[in-house]
Amino acid sequence: MLRLAFWSLLFLNAALFAYAQGLLGNARGNEHEPARLKRQFNTAKMTLLTRDQAEAAAKAAAPPGGGDAAEGAVPGSTAASTAASAPAAASAPAAPASAPAPAFACTEIGPLNSTDAHRFEARLAALDLGDRQSRQTIQAQDVSSWLVHIPSQGSKEAADRKAAELRNLGVTNFYVINTDSPLKYAISLGVFKSESAAQAMLVQLGKQGVHSARIAPRGPQTTHYVYRLRGLDAATRKRVEGFAERYDGADVKSCG
Repeated sequence: MLRLAFWSLLFLNAALFAYAQGLLGNARGNEHEPARLKRQFNTAKMTLLTRDQAEAAAKAAAPPGGGDAAEGAVPGSTAASTAASAPAAASAPAAPASAPAPAFACTEIGPLNSTDAHRFEARLAALDLGDRQSRQTIQAQDVSSWLVHIPSQGSKEAADRKAAELRNLGVTNFYVINTDSPLKYAISLGVFKSESAAQAMLVQLGKQGVHSARIAPRGPQTTHYVYRLRGLDAATRKRVEGFAERYDGADVKSCG
């Protein structure tokens, strides 16, 4: 009797040990441990990654903030998630680079007389534009008055004939220009301080039958300067416009 009890207990212990090791399968799948291990290492479905691919996939799968993996995750799932995320990481488009600040290709300021140009350059120095700044010299006229005249007749005889026509029309306030200039043998009909006054005289002459009269600005020829600035951003362009507002006749516009 004692022998039977001994062998029965030994058999039960052996059966419990085999079941605990999975040698007898389980109630759901009826699988044995060797078969389960063989299914886990299914080499036909495994993908080998290079070191760089594995590191890139690991970074992509890492939780925000660089923390550890979520607590309770299945240890064997790390390799699977790494293999699955590697193609996605490789195909993900790179983040677009930030767009450069908008720039004005060419900005022109002027014209400025010599005094204003000197002051303007002093203000430009603070912008440190280097070779993006250039200056052009132009000849301009400082208009001080407006001349109403009949253009040059080409000779003294032709000018005298035109003068006789004016007298016949009732125009007596004129004189023939005899100085050596582009207006030699032209006929002056008056000099006016404002352009509007010259225009009024032109209208009056038209009513008298004089239709060949013209208006020409008068004044000394002087040197003026025009500045060209390239590659300005919006903020710098606005500062330059503020500089130009200090000087009469200085315009700010885009150039080629």
